[in-house]
Amino acid sequence: MSFGDHLEALRIHLWKALIGLAICVVLALFIGHKIVAVVRAPIDSALKEYNLDKLPEENPEEQQKSIEELIASLNAQQNPTVETKALQKILKDYQYRLNSLEDTMAEPVTLAVQEAFTTIYLKVSFVAGLVMASPWVIYQIWLFVAAGLYPHERKYVYIYLPISIFLFLGGALFCFYAVFPFVLNFLLGFNKLLGVNPQIRLSEWISFAITLPLMFGLSFQLPLVMLFLERISVFTVNDYKEKTRMAILIISIISMLMTPADPMSMLLMMLPLLFLYGLGIAMCKYFPSANASPFEAA
Repeated sequence: MSFGDHLEALRIHLWKALIGLAICVVLALFIGHKIVAVVRAPIDSALKEYNLDKLPEENPEEQQKSIEELIASLNAQQNPTVETKALQKILKDYQYRLNSLEDTMAEPVTLAVQEAFTTIYLKVSFVAGLVMASPWVIYQIWLFVAAGLYPHERKYVYIYLPISIFLFLGGALFCFYAVFPFVLNFLLGFNKLLGVNPQIRLSEWISFAITLPLMFGLSFQLPLVMLFLERISVFTVNDYKEKTRMAILIISIISMLMTPADPMSMLLMMLPLLFLYGLGIAMCKYFPSANASPFEAA
């Protein structure tokens, strides 16, 4: 193929990828509210747990039930006295306060009229559409790249690309379901310590909830990076073993740079990366040798 043919093929695959992305973004717009609900679930849960201390010590559901039973018994009286009517009013007022306290304190806020639509709904829908379209986009890129690869080079893509996707998804899910609860409880604890009431801006949480899983997904590529560097003879397995202390320092710095400025999220990234460092050494040792590597110089 000539250079012009390659450019034409690239143009076709890029257009197909963009069309697929546009379709997925439009589809995501119809379910954007459900996606936002999933993304905000960790902060809702953390705020509700944080605000439980501000509710009465008795279980709120049991207290609600007791109040309803007491109001029903008072309403059943044939000739209620002035004191009974006053007690009914007090109980209903307390019931309203209990409901509003539990509901309003556990919700993030927006600070502008258009923020919910532009900064939250559209942003989440676009990111969701990008995620939905990513298999199609990657497939179009692969069709273009594969045309210039030898069969043995394609074989390594078939092996390592699924591993890379698995590690990325593992890192993102680990962050969302394991890291967020610890980090949020840790950070909200300082609000309790200082005696201030947190008002979480939903748009800022959305950015945080998108960025941090992305950082975890990228950092979980460590074993493949180690394998690549070993295959092109930058490092050997013995180098990785002998320089473990240096690796721990580098992993600590990476964890600090890729997480917010709190020790909890840094620690929760650092510990899995230390395990993945060991996994990287094992992959270098037991995966196909460098002699069969597509990165080896001809």
